[in-house]
Amino acid sequence: MSFSAKSGALLSSRAPRCWWRRQPQPSCAAAGPAWSYFGGSRPRAILDMSYSRHFLDFQGSSIPSSMKKLVVTKLSQNFREAVTLRQDSPVPLPGDGDLLVRNRFVGINASDINYSAGRYDASVKPPFDIGFEGVGDVVALGLSASADYTVGQAVAYVKAGSFAEYTVVPAKHAVPLPSVKPEFLTLMVSGATAYISLKELGELSEGKKVLVTAAAGGTGQFAVQLAKKAKCHVIGTCSSDEKGGFLKSIGCDRTINYKTENVESVLRKDYPEGVDVVYESVGGKMFDLALNSLATKGRLIVIGFIAGYQNPTGLQPIKAELLPAKLLKKSASVRGFFLNHYLSEYKMALKHLLKMYERGDLVCEVDFGDMSPEGKFTGLESVFRAVDYMYMGKNIGKIVVELPHSVNSKL
Repeated sequence: MSFSAKSGALLSSRAPRCWWRRQPQPSCAAAGPAWSYFGGSRPRAILDMSYSRHFLDFQGSSIPSSMKKLVVTKLSQNFREAVTLRQDSPVPLPGDGDLLVRNRFVGINASDINYSAGRYDASVKPPFDIGFEGVGDVVALGLSASADYTVGQAVAYVKAGSFAEYTVVPAKHAVPLPSVKPEFLTLMVSGATAYISLKELGELSEGKKVLVTAAAGGTGQFAVQLAKKAKCHVIGTCSSDEKGGFLKSIGCDRTINYKTENVESVLRKDYPEGVDVVYESVGGKMFDLALNSLATKGRLIVIGFIAGYQNPTGLQPIKAELLPAKLLKKSASVRGFFLNHYLSEYKMALKHLLKMYERGDLVCEVDFGDMSPEGKFTGLESVFRAVDYMYMGKNIGKIVVELPHSVNSKL
C-alpha cells in the first residue's frame, strides 16, 4: 500500500484521536458516543497531534506517492546483473507499530552480493528489496509507534530494504539518534560485528597479539580500535600505504601492506610464537596464512570471506584437509560469527559503541567515494559504483552512500 488520499482516510479511521474536532470541544475521553463509531472501543489516550503534522514530512513537503528503490530481480553474485533501480515504486505505509524513515545515508556491506545471490535464504525468490542498514528521519509513524517516536526524529536501523528513498522500520528495531550523521551508520553492522565477536569469541586480554585482516575496512577499523582498548598488540593487513597510515592513526602497532610485503614472512619473523587472535574477513589464501600463524591455543574468528563472494559458489579454496591436524597440533580453534545469531547482545553493544563515539574514544571512518573516478557516492544510482569500489579494495573505513533531499522537491 502507498500514500494516497485513500491511504490517508484509512489512517484517519484506524488511528482516532482528537484531531478530527475543528472547534474547541471536550477531550476525546469525555466525548461519549464519538468513539463508538470506531468499533465501539475507546481510543488510546496519546499526545494530541494533528493529522497533517503526524503523517506528513516534518519539514513541510508532502510525502510522495512513489519513490526510487533498488530491487533484486535476478539471483546473481554480480550485483549489477542482479539489481534493478526502480523509479516509481509505491512509498510504503507504516503499520501501527512502524516508522516510515526517509533514508539520508545507507551503508554498503560486502555481504550485499551474498544477499543478491540468494545465499542467505534459498526460499526467497526475486523480486525482493536489498540493503541492510540506514540512517534517516522519521516522516510518518503508526499510532503505537508514536508512544516512543515523533516525526522529525533521527533514527538508525538494520533491516533489509534500506536501498530505497523511504523504508518502513518496526519501531522496536529502530535506534534513536541525537542527529542524522553517517558516522552512526558505521556502528550498526560493522561496529557491532567487531564488538560482539571479539567480546564473545576473542577472549581478549592485555598483551595478547591480535591480527586483523582487511584492517582498514568498514569492520576492520573497529576490530583494531577495540583490541587496542583491551591493551592488545594489534597487527593489521592492508593494501596501500595510505591505508597503513590510517591504521597507525587509530593505534595499530604493526601494519602489513600485502602489496609490498610478504605477510607470511613478516608474521614468521616478527611473531615467531604466533598470534593469539585473528579477526578474519578475507578468506582463501589469507585464511590459510592466518591459520598457520596462530599461537598455541590461538583463536581464529571468521566474520566473512570477501575474496570469494564474487565467485559462483561464494567461496575461495582453502586447505581444508589439513585443518583438523593444524588445530589439534596447537589446541587452536576456528569460530564463525554471524551477527544474526547474537541479536540478544546487539542493543548492549550498540549502546556501548555509541557512548564511545560520543566521548571521542572511537573513530568512525566514513568513505563517501570522493576519490573514486566518478566522485562522491550520491543517490541510489551510485550504490552500484559503491559496491564495485568495495570489491576493488579502495575504501578506507565504511562505504556510505548519501541520499540527498530537498524540501522543495517533494522527495
